[in-house]
Amino acid sequence: MFLFDNLLCMLLGISFTVWFTLLLVFIIVPAVFGVSFGILSVYICTCLLFLTVLLSPSGIIAKELASLEQEMQEMRRSGSGSALGGAEFEMSDIFHFCRRGVESIVDDEVTKRFTAEELESWNLLTRSNYNFNHISTRLTVLWGLGVLIRYGILLPLRVTLAFTGVGLLVFLTSLIGLLPNGGMKSFLSEKAHLMCYRICVRALTAIITYHDSENKPKNGGICVANHTSPIDVIILSSDGCYAMVGQVHGGLMGVIQRAMVKACPHIWFERSEVKDRHLVAKRLSDHVADKTKLPILIFPEGTCINNTSVMMFKKGSFEIGCTVYPVAIKYDPRFGDAFWNSSKFGMVNYLLHMMSSWAIVCSVWYLPPMSREEGEDAVQFANRVKAAIARKGGLADLLWDGGLKRDKVKEVFKEEQQKLYSKVLVGGAEDRSRS
Repeated sequence: MFLFDNLLCMLLGISFTVWFTLLLVFIIVPAVFGVSFGILSVYICTCLLFLTVLLSPSGIIAKELASLEQEMQEMRRSGSGSALGGAEFEMSDIFHFCRRGVESIVDDEVTKRFTAEELESWNLLTRSNYNFNHISTRLTVLWGLGVLIRYGILLPLRVTLAFTGVGLLVFLTSLIGLLPNGGMKSFLSEKAHLMCYRICVRALTAIITYHDSENKPKNGGICVANHTSPIDVIILSSDGCYAMVGQVHGGLMGVIQRAMVKACPHIWFERSEVKDRHLVAKRLSDHVADKTKLPILIFPEGTCINNTSVMMFKKGSFEIGCTVYPVAIKYDPRFGDAFWNSSKFGMVNYLLHMMSSWAIVCSVWYLPPMSREEGEDAVQFANRVKAAIARKGGLADLLWDGGLKRDKVKEVFKEEQQKLYSKVLVGGAEDRSRS
């Protein structure tokens, strides 16, 4: 019995040594120097070949929307045979708004932005098996094999890397925070942040392609990006250092925040300060006025969108009057859905989904810096930046506020529809008076 215990301890010790050595040589050390052996690229190519050969795609049909005036003209012709030539209200006009209301409930362009993106083919993850019901025995066997690989091999490796990255981030930033402010402290802080974030990226098995790096954000500016997931921060911070903006938290997140701010001037707000727009604007303005401080990273949508569109940008970060560096982020959902549905999944559950996916594959585009033009207000500037991000990332540009997933529709949107209908009637009356 004594010999068996010794043998078991020796095997565990050897296993731990081999495991840690592989992590150190193939993941942690390359993350420190920002290099890659190409293992992840081979893995992604293998997954892509596997999913492409074994799973057949299914098409997605989209419809074109007609204008309000066109639909009402068609409805009047089909009903009474009269065209929209006068300003008189007709009872049939009601049916247009009734039909639009039902269509909006069934398939509105806002609500579907807060659910997982539709896939053209199943990726062998049960969380994405919503629309693929005809699963064969072969696919069931492959799914079972995938579960063993993802939860038996990949998940333990990723959890180990995640704890390593976060642990090093807290330890190193706390240590660097003891140094006096100066060039050496900034240099060490930047290197420590980059190394730890790159380890965390490897904990997600993330393959990131960065485009147009000459446009990377510079000190004294604000970096704005579309928002899909909390890991957006890790994706961007593994290629450059940023000053974070956010609310002070408790627990583990609070420990990380307190450690990070010792080494780098991040901007954390107390809960009572978050709604004070003037205080927030002043803190941001003071930060960007110092050209030695890192660019601020902000997600103006204020909530996570499912990476099919870009929704309304809050104007606060565009009132500062500094240079804005737009960044577009686009994830590939075939290997794992990065979208965080905060109303459905907690943070721990979400991270478990991320670490048990096949991989996280995304592209990042750094757009040329943009500044507020003469005569342009903050809202117009925000919309111009949003449109540029949507075009570059191949995303739909929507005017809706992402807060609609939690709040009721604002009265201003109802008034817009009322004004549009009034213009149709007034335009018809003017045409009638000319004739």
